[in-house]
Formats: sequence, structure tokens, C-alpha cells
Amino acid sequence: MSTFQPELCENTPSVTVFDNRGLTIHKLQYYRHPDSLDMTDERISHYQYDDRGFLTQITDPRLYVLQQTDSTVNPNIKYLTSLSGDVLRSNSVDAGTTVVLNDIAGRPYWAESATGVIRTWQYEAYTLPGRLLAITERQVGGNTRITERLVWGGNTQTEKSLNLAGQCTHHYDSAGLSRTDSIALTGAPLSVTRQLLPDSATTDWQGGDELAWQDLLDAEIFTTQSTADATGAILTQTDAMVNVQRQAYDVAGQLKGSWLTQKEGTERVIVKSLTYSAAGQKLREEHGNGVVSTWSYEAETQRLIGINIERPSNHPLGTKILQQLRYEYDPVGNVLQVNNDAEASRYWRNQKVLPGNSYAYDSLYQLITATGREMVNIGQQGTSRPPAFIPLPTDNNTYTTYTRSYSYDRGGNLTQIRHSAPASGNNYTTNITVSSRSNRAVLNTLTSESSMVDALFDAGGHQNQLQPGQNLTWTPQGELLKVTLVERNGQSSDYESYRYDSASQRVTKINTLQSGNNSKIQHTLYLSGLEQRITLQGDTVKEVLHVVTTNNAVRMLHWEDGKPGDIDNDQLRYSYDNLVGSIGLEVDAEGNIISLEEYYPYGGTAIWAARSQTEANYKTLRYSGQEQDATGLYYYGFRYYQPWIGRWLSADPAGYVDGINLYRMVGNNPVNSNDIAGAGQSRTTYQTQFYWRLDIDGRALYTRNRSRYVWIHDKMIGQRKLLETRLGVDDPKINTFSPEIFVAAIRCQNELLARSAQEKAFDSLTVDEMAIITLVYVTESSTLYMPGRQKHNLDLPVRNEYQEEPDNRRPDRRVSSGALNKLPNFRGMSYRGACSTRLCRDCSIAQQYQQDNPNATVFKKGSLVTTHGFFSTSRSPEVASQFVFRQRFGNTWSPNTVLFNIIGNSGRNIAQLAELQQAEILLSPGATFNVTGVTRTDFGYHVNLLEVNAEKTWQSGVQIRIISGAILKEGNQIQPTI
Repeated sequence: MSTFQPELCENTPSVTVFDNRGLTIHKLQYYRHPDSLDMTDERISHYQYDDRGFLTQITDPRLYVLQQTDSTVNPNIKYLTSLSGDVLRSNSVDAGTTVVLNDIAGRPYWAESATGVIRTWQYEAYTLPGRLLAITERQVGGNTRITERLVWGGNTQTEKSLNLAGQCTHHYDSAGLSRTDSIALTGAPLSVTRQLLPDSATTDWQGGDELAWQDLLDAEIFTTQSTADATGAILTQTDAMVNVQRQAYDVAGQLKGSWLTQKEGTERVIVKSLTYSAAGQKLREEHGNGVVSTWSYEAETQRLIGINIERPSNHPLGTKILQQLRYEYDPVGNVLQVNNDAEASRYWRNQKVLPGNSYAYDSLYQLITATGREMVNIGQQGTSRPPAFIPLPTDNNTYTTYTRSYSYDRGGNLTQIRHSAPASGNNYTTNITVSSRSNRAVLNTLTSESSMVDALFDAGGHQNQLQPGQNLTWTPQGELLKVTLVERNGQSSDYESYRYDSASQRVTKINTLQSGNNSKIQHTLYLSGLEQRITLQGDTVKEVLHVVTTNNAVRMLHWEDGKPGDIDNDQLRYSYDNLVGSIGLEVDAEGNIISLEEYYPYGGTAIWAARSQTEANYKTLRYSGQEQDATGLYYYGFRYYQPWIGRWLSADPAGYVDGINLYRMVGNNPVNSNDIAGAGQSRTTYQTQFYWRLDIDGRALYTRNRSRYVWIHDKMIGQRKLLETRLGVDDPKINTFSPEIFVAAIRCQNELLARSAQEKAFDSLTVDEMAIITLVYVTESSTLYMPGRQKHNLDLPVRNEYQEEPDNRRPDRRVSSGALNKLPNFRGMSYRGACSTRLCRDCSIAQQYQQDNPNATVFKKGSLVTTHGFFSTSRSPEVASQFVFRQRFGNTWSPNTVLFNIIGNSGRNIAQLAELQQAEILLSPGATFNVTGVTRTDFGYHVNLLEVNAEKTWQSGVQIRIISGAILKEGNQIQPTI
């Protein structure tokens, strides 16, 4: 059993050093290992800036030490920025050198990737809206190809009736054509069609004749249709094979039930009921098979402490606990112990085998030791999955105990995995060779020389070999194109290939295996809510399988042809996961267990059992809820993951949002964090879906679920963007200084909590009303408006581009405001710090205004501003100050920072409900303020706001009625603690 050692973290603070401009120049961490408590290693990351305050380079502790003896060692990243602070060139030791040039409107115009691929963007003429029309691409030594074409809707009556006027209706990309036939008023697509290019075709949409482009496509058309409610949430979805999924939501917009109707079939219940806590966390879920899942949380921290999956007493098969996970944590929230109380201890070779896992960490919270159980015949972990134990249930001779130890270098690279299972003799060591000049690394079977590692990657940081003889091929966009599984000289090879859409999401997968003169090909097509898998033996179709996928980890397997004899058609498979989303249990429609699986911390399979081999073959979602390919790689959406060495196959496409090391998996803490899309770690809190909106291609733009961010494809400028979808405790993209913020907020947070308790503020609220306030807090905007609807976007919110007019007419706003109005008013000072981010097309209103008025500021004394949405402030000036200096996307700093000093009377104290402990005061839409002072300092603008009576102010046009406090005089600034 693992126990917490307080002395491990004693005197090991994280220290951030600022220069006189408030910019971080050093970050110091103290590393200590439990086996050597008397030894502490100081690890310092170094940051440099130019005279304007823009970040120019970052060096991690490992490379900084190497630089002291070798001047040829480069920093991890170097930036060259434009006058406005946009990154023109980035030199990364991991991801290579890229150059991006924008046009005068801030849109990408010309870019060169690290591999020498040149991309250009073409837009409409300046007399038109300036929308993206095409993207061209040229590889080194190759011809120019047009890889994307966008066709926009006109102004005909038909287009207007389908809400297509001005919308992208035809998007030709590297996978084929995505056509939008209808859109709801909220922007949710109602009808989307996908046509594919032939598997062997090269993407090139030359010429100006759209009919010629369509001639390049396959004839088969796949159409997905949807209906949505007034908020844009999907109510029904009809997939390309006419299966209908239906969802229902509660008053807070959370899923409460779902159903599935097959083509010409009857409706089947998928989710019978769902209930949530006031914080939006799942409490109880009952599936259509009668199996009930319940979640329990620690009252003080809201950490997940239990997941119980059972057939209740009224179930037709009788009561049975299928899984009962119990979690124990250290004081900072790292899992120390996981026990499955549904299983008893076993004994094998005089060894007690416990049904659980224990973990230990170093002072940086990197996992260093893990113990658990594994199958006795599992062998060394590699690229192939071990065979499943058949049938269920397993016996006492199945499992033994293992211990794994992990070692890391000073740059956070996993360098060694030591595996020990003495009873079975399964002892081995996996060594990983790291480059001496970057964070690139490979299994030591490829090379044991650190100087040779970089040669196994291309210039963009993409690995060229998976195993000796298994070559990797990449697209010009840096997507994995092909994996050669078996290379045969002069004969056809075994391989797996992939094709992606414009947002770099996988659309097709083709697995080809040769056996003598025969070939076996499995073609997988990924559509919204549906996967089509067709298997060919030569030219003969052997199997046609449709997998209907739901939002609740429930999959239905329907065979059109070639169904195996020992599995039911239309089989429903209910998946049940753990804290990090790994699928450990599959249950059928009657409530019987289909399979069970347990994993090593970084993703290998430790236990794998099923009731039949056929059913085992059709499990596709595994570790972290992701699909594992025949290559052994896990597909995460934007990257592929190697579980046998705990590393990504390529550098992070999102850049430095997850730390300086672009290959490290979830900060080396896979027990407590997961990665949803391959673009940054997520500290798991087991939250559920709150909001779902789709882009014009039918993909989710953002969801309120365990994922914190989702990439979108901006149709206006043709760029992929990473948006926040939930507030994160440890997410450096959202909040670089989160630990410091929580420390700074303690005094004010406790003050607000005490005030709530004294006023009994939440006694009058129902559970639904508390859930609504929580939902508002995590999803609503933080936007201010000037008279005449001039928008000042101070902190880019998730829903910013879709927000309605600034009033309280929306039903959800009325309900939310009604709940807030039951809370006592907070009268007094609060603060908000923010970076001025883009309004649209990467143009800042602040920058536009200052270009025309170089001696003026956007917020002028005497101006009136009003909150467009729910506006979050903090009682603590230190919290606001920390947010002023937060880093944008990890690669540059915004020079346009604003710190608001607010005297208000209509705010509500929501510290008791807020997800993050930042002493929060929430203002409702329409709160109006008089700008009483504006000062520019070395740390950006300070703006003093005084709340006024909005209605009388707007009606009078001149006279302002002051209803709270004294006006702050110009120059009498409230200086925050920096």
C-alpha cells in the first residue's frame, strides 16, 4: 500500500521570479525522490523577452545545464515576433522551425512548416467579407496543390430559408467534400453530407469548375441530419444509415436521457436517467440494461472517491455488484490507492493478489512507482495486445502482483520503465533513449546513442520509425499517413493508412494484410455517430459492420453482412470507465459482463478477459477511452500515443500549452490526468456534459465534459484553434499561475465563505438553481459593451462567437438571473484582470482604437460600459493581478492588459459554488458602470468602474445616478499587489 510522505514535499515550493515588468524570467522547482529524501535537485526554467516584453526564448533545466558546457545547444524554443507581438518564426528543438506571415487583417497568408511545406491562403476581395476561399500547398521539390476549397452560400430565397446565406456550404478538403445543406438559427448544422475521395487519390482541387471537383469524388453519399433546441443542443441525430439517436436535457442543460432507434426498428433506451450534484458532477446513471452507476465525492474537495456499478435488487438477473472502485488521495489530490471492492483477494504461489493498485510520486508529482495485478502469462509489454483470457469468470491461477518503477530526466522525459513480477518471473526493463539536444526520444531498440535520436525524426519532430523495419509516413500537415507493419522486398507489405479532414480529424482507416497471394483489407469510415467497417478478402466482401456510437460510451454493433456465428446482431455494448476514462468493463443489454480490462499506468494492458474470443475482437475503445489501432498506437484525435514507452509519436500541435516538453504524456502523471484530444493534459474531476454545439461539418466545437478543450476549425481564416471548454486547475494555457492564484485568494475566499454561511445565502436555493448558477459560472461570457454596441472583449470566452444580443430576454438568462437574485447583494470592491484578446479575425478592438487615436485609451473617463453576459470578478486584488500576467497559449504575452477596480452593489457572492477557489463575485448581464478613471502603467491599463443605475442612466443620456459609494477620482488608482 502506498502512503503519503510529508517530508517528501517539505521545503519544495514552486517559485516564479518576475522582472521589473512583471514578466516571468525564472521558474524554480525542487525535485526530490522518496528513496533519497536528503537530496534535492533545483530545476530552473529560463525565460527571455525583448525590449517590448514579448517572449523570445524558453530553456528547460536539462538543456540549460548542457548549454553551460556546449554553446551549440539551443533553447527549447525561440520566437521572432512582429511589431504587434504575433509570432513570425518559431524555432523549436522538438517541433522544428516554422514561419507564419499574416496579412493586414491578421489572417494567415503564407506559412512554411518545419519540413519545408509552404501553404498559402486565398480570400475574397476586400469589397466582400474577406472569407477564406482556398488553401494551397507545395512540398519541397513538388508541385503546388490546392488542398482545400470553400464555397459560401449566397442570398437566394432557398439559401435564406435554410439559413445558409453567408455560410460555408461546400468544403473540399483532403478527405473529400463536406456539404452543409441546412443550419439552425443557433448555428447548429441540421443536415451535413460527406463524400470521399478514392483511397488512392491525391488531394488537388485545381481549376474553378466545381463540377470538375465533384467528378473526383466517389459516388456514395453519407448524410447526417439533426434537430436542435433553441440553445443549439442536439435533440435528435439521424446518421447515414438512418439510425436515430434522441437526447433529452434537464433544466440546467445537462443530459438526462437518450434513446436509439435503428432503421425500421423500435426505440431502445440507452440512458434511462441521470442525476447530478449542484457542482454538475454525475451522481447516478441508469442505463437501458438496468445497470446503475453511482459516483461519490469527498465533501471538502469534491474529489471522486467512489464509482459503483451494479445490477440493483429489481434487476431481472438479480442483484450483483459488477465493479466498486474506491479512491484514496494525498493532500494535493494525487491518487495513492485504488481498490475494487467488488472482487476478493486471490492467492497464487503463496502470494496474496489484491484487487487494486497503489501509487507513489516524487516532489514534482511525477509517477515513480505503481503496483497492481496482471495476468500470469502476459509477458513483456510491446506493441501487440496480449491475448484475452477466455472465458469469464477468471480463476485464482490467472493473476499475479507486479511493481513498476519509472525514471525521468531533468527535462521530464521518461527514460526507463522497470517491471517486476517475481512470482511469475515476468521481470524486464524498458529503456528509452533521449536526444542530447531536444526532447525527442525512442525505444532503445532503435538506437542507444543519444546523438543518433534526432536522425530518427523529420525536421518537424515526427518519428520516422515505430519499431525496427516499421516505417512511418506523414502528411504535409504533420498527420500520420501510413504505418508499414511488415516490409516485404519485391512484394506487397502489410500496412495501415489514414486520411483526415480539414480539422485534422481522422475520416478513414485502411488496414491491409498480405497472406500469400491473397490480401485482407479492412476499411473503416468515421462519421458522426457511426463507424462503417468493411472487410474484403481479395475482391470478396467478407463483412459489413455498422457501429452506432453514442455520447455515453454505448456502442451498437449491426452487421449488414458477414456476422460471426457466436455473437448477436445489433449487440449493445455498455462501457464503464474509471477516473481517467479508461474502459474497464463492458456489459451487454441484459446486464451480463462481456469483458473486463485493467491497464498499466501509461496504457499497456495488464488484465484482459472476455466471455468469448469473438466478442473480445470487437472491443475498440480502451485506455483513456481511445481507440487502439493494429499498430499498437492509440489515436487521440491530433496525435498518436505509444503506450509501451509512455510518449507521443510527434510534437504537440498545440505548442507549449502542456509544458516545455512537447512529447511528455500528461505531465508524467497518468493516474490523475488524461489527454482527450492529444493536445494537452486534463486534470480529471469527472464532470459531465453541459453544452454541445457543432460546427458546419458536424463535429463538436466544444462540450462540457471531462475534456477541457476541443480544437475547432475557423472557417473564416482556415486555422485550427484550441478553445477552453472547462476551467482548469493546472492548465497552463488557461491559467499559468494557478497555484499562486489559489494561495493569493485564500484570505478573501475564506471571508466570502464565512459571509455565505452567516447570511445562509444558499438556503433558499433549490438543487436545480445551484446547478444553474454553476453552469452559468463555467459557460457564460465575460464581455463588456460600450454604448452603440462597441464590443470590448477582455477575455475570450468559449461561447463568445455565438452570443446573442446583450439583454436578459433569453430564457436561460432569465432563469439564471432569477436564481442569482435570491442571493444577497455583495456591496464593495472587487477586481478583474485580463488580457485583451481578439474580437474577430485576430484583430483587437483596443489595437484598432489606438491606431486611430494614438494618445487615447479605449476606456475613457466618463464612458459607460455594461456587462454583456455574466461577468466574473474577484474579491482579491492579488487574483486579478495574477491574471493580468497570465500567458496566452504558452508562446507570447499580451501587451494589452487591463486591471479593473470595481465598486459595485449588484454582484453575488458565489465562492461556495465556484469550481475554482478564487474568491469570486458574479455580476449579471446588464450591470452598468461609469468609467471614473483610466491610467496606463508599466503593467497595462488600470480602469476604475463605479456601478450606476442602468435604466435611468441610459434613459437620461447624460445624468448618472450613483447608487454605491463615492466616485473614484482620476489618478486615485487602486494599485493591486503584484
